[in-house]
Amino acid sequence: MPGSFLPEFELYVALAVARLKDEAYGAAVRREIESRTERPVSVGALYTTMARLEEKGFLLSAPAEREPGRRGRPRKYYELTDEGREALRHSLEMLGRMSEGLSLADAGLA
Repeated sequence: MPGSFLPEFELYVALAVARLKDEAYGAAVRREIESRTERPVSVGALYTTMARLEEKGFLLSAPAEREPGRRGRPRKYYELTDEGREALRHSLEMLGRMSEGLSLADAGLA
């Protein structure tokens, strides 16, 4: 989907799902984002965002036939769709172009 981009938190979720591959379920995605951003992630915000990404056609989810989750229900695993991978690629390229040659010190950010 050319021109599609991901807002900040959707970008974090998509990156976490891409990194975790076959192990991308809710709690793992949350831990991945928290460990890399050093920011807390609320469960509600995470699942709301994952549902929005599914509605946009960027994520697919399916209950696993593997081990159950903490409450006995099957874990729901997520994967990026082709459209989700394209939106992620486009967003990362856009960030790269915007930050290319930018010195954090010169921008007053260091």
